[in-house]
Amino acid sequence: MREEEKTRFLKMRVRFPMKSAVLAFVVFLVFISQFAVGIRLVPGRIAAVSATVGNGFDLGPFVEAPEYRNGKECASQSLNRENFVSSCDPSLVHIAMTLDSEYLRGSIAAVHSVLRHASCPENVFFHFIAAEFDPASPRVLSQLVRSTFPSLNFKVYIFREDTVINLISSSIRQALENPLNYARNYLGDILDRCVDRVIYLDSDIIVVDDITKLWNTTLTGSRIIGAPEYCHANFTKYFTSGFWSDPDLSGFFSGRKPCYFNTGVMVMDLVRWREGNYREKIETWMQLQKKRRIYDLGSLPPFLLVFAGNVEAIDHRWNQHGLGGDNVRGSCRSLHKGPVSLLHWSGKGKPWVRLDEKRPCPLDHSWEPYDLYEHKIERAKDQSLLGFSSLSELTEDSSFL
Repeated sequence: MREEEKTRFLKMRVRFPMKSAVLAFVVFLVFISQFAVGIRLVPGRIAAVSATVGNGFDLGPFVEAPEYRNGKECASQSLNRENFVSSCDPSLVHIAMTLDSEYLRGSIAAVHSVLRHASCPENVFFHFIAAEFDPASPRVLSQLVRSTFPSLNFKVYIFREDTVINLISSSIRQALENPLNYARNYLGDILDRCVDRVIYLDSDIIVVDDITKLWNTTLTGSRIIGAPEYCHANFTKYFTSGFWSDPDLSGFFSGRKPCYFNTGVMVMDLVRWREGNYREKIETWMQLQKKRRIYDLGSLPPFLLVFAGNVEAIDHRWNQHGLGGDNVRGSCRSLHKGPVSLLHWSGKGKPWVRLDEKRPCPLDHSWEPYDLYEHKIERAKDQSLLGFSSLSELTEDSSFL
C-alpha cells in the first residue's frame, strides 16, 4: 500500500461513526502488516515459552514470533554480518527499551510491531535495560526474549536501581516512581560507548510504520533530542505554583519557547548527550525536587526543564500518546487528528490489562494483533477474530471521535 493511500485511509477515520472507525482501523493494521515494504515473512513455530520467577509469578507463555527477514534492498547489508551482529555496527537502527516483569507483555508486543513493519527488520538492534532487582532476573528476561524472537539482534544491560533511587521523589501515581522509569536518563552511560544514536521507546507502544523513517530524523543545530512537541498543551501544569512564583526558577525558561513533549518516544544523539553531561543536568533538578517540591509528575519534568524549547520537532504521527487515559482513572481516549505511525498507551490504562479484564477501550483492539501472549483466559465463542466482545461496546465511549 502506498504511503499516500495509508495516510488517506487513516484520515478518513474521523468521518465514520465510532464503531466503524475502530473496526476499520484495526482491520487496516492487520491488513497492512502483511504487505510491509521489503519484508519476507518466515512463519515461526507454534511453540509457547514461559518462565516462573522466584515469587511464583508466571511470565508468559509467549508464542514464538514469525521470523521477519530483510527484503532484497537490504540483502547486501545482511549478508555481510554472518551470524554475529555487533551493537557497534553504525548501519543498524538502534532502539532502547526497558525490560521488566510487569511490562514484559507490552515490550514483546512493541518489538513485534517494530519488526513487522520495518523495511529491513534484520537491521534493527534492540538495547534492553533491565532492573537489577526485578522479580525476574535480567537473565530470565533475556531468555524469554530470545525464545520469542530467535533471530532478534539485541543486548540486555543491567540497570542498578541504587543509581537513581535516592533522587526519586513521590509522584501522583506510584508506578511513576519505579526506578526503571528513569533509565532513559542514563542511556549515555549504560549503552556501549560506540552507540552514537538511539531511539528510545516506552514499553506501552506499537509501531505501525517503518521505524527507519523515525531513525532518519535529522537533529539540527546543537539539538540533543527529537520528539513530537505539543505546544497547545498547558505547559504550566507540569510544575507547581511554587515553581512559577519563584522568579529564579520560572526564569529558567526565559528566552525559550517551551512546549510539552512526551519522553516515551525520543531520538537521541548520545555523543552530544555525553559531551554535554545531560545526565548530570537532569539529576540537578531531581536533587532540587527532593529539597523543594517543584513538580508532581515523575520523570518527565526534569526532561522538560533541561530540553523544552530546544527539541527537534518530529511529526505527531510518531507519538499518538495518551491512549492509556490520565494517571488516575485510565479512561478511554481517542486518536489525535492526523496520520498514525506509532500508538502509545501512556497513562494508567494498559491494553493487555483491559483486554484480559474484558473491559477494553476501542483502540486497545489495535494493540491486540501484536500480542504474542498465550492467553489463559478463554475468549467467548461468539467473540470476533479481532477480539471485540460486542460491537455495541464500541459506541459506549463518547470520548472517541
